[in-house]
Amino acid sequence: QVQLVESGGGLVQPGGSLRLSCAASGRIFSIAVMGWYRQVPGNERELVATITSRGVLKYADSVKGRFSISTDNGKNAVYLQMNSLKTEDTAVYYCKVLTPSGAVWGQGTLVTVSS
Repeated sequence: QVQLVESGGGLVQPGGSLRLSCAASGRIFSIAVMGWYRQVPGNERELVATITSRGVLKYADSVKGRFSISTDNGKNAVYLQMNSLKTEDTAVYYCKVLTPSGAVWGQGTLVTVSS
């Protein structure tokens, strides 16, 4: 069973930066896709960015040019560098990995962008 532990959330002013980290542990045989999603209370969870095992990237239009996803395969970790943060980026951010056994979600980390 795969477990995910996220870190790096917090309070930041508009225009600031944060870096989220997600480390996977457990019985990891292969990970096809790693990614980040976010959710605001009352709204559906939405894709922020994903990266496949072959390095194919996908970003939500709202974060293109500001956010960057990367991985450290040796550590089974995925990162989200968030720059030029806006108040509308405030949300709980979730890490997700897709394995042959299915999808696994992290517990979420809160990002608050406010002055």
